Amino acid sequence: MKAMDAIFQALAHAHRRRILDLVCDDPGMTVTEIATHFETSRIAVMKHLKILEEAELVTTERDGREKRHYFNVVPIQLVYERWTDRYSRFLAPRLTAFKRALEADIEGENGDDRGAFERRAANQDD
Repeated sequence: MKAMDAIFQALAHAHRRRILDLVCDDPGMTVTEIATHFETSRIAVMKHLKILEEAELVTTERDGREKRHYFNVVPIQLVYERWTDRYSRFLAPRLTAFKRALEADIEGENGDDRGAFERRAANQDD
């Protein structure tokens, strides 16, 4: 459970989420390259990276005197599998149909009858 706590703690800070976006979009970034995207010090960025590494959300590779940073999707996948997969099999299609039907009813209130939602939801179950 400590691993899950570390993941959520790491994701709780906006700068760390931004760092994950950066290394996901541009794998192999150095601390210096990452730090250019923030108004904080390089040391502050290094502290955020340490927390991301401890949560295993970021992996590193030495390149001479520098470390290259890479996004590790595995912890995110574990979170997804723990809470989403078991429920999404059953609920996601129905919730998606419900959302689409509501949006269609809202957009089509210019004459669409009130039974449209029920018909659309019933059709999604087939």
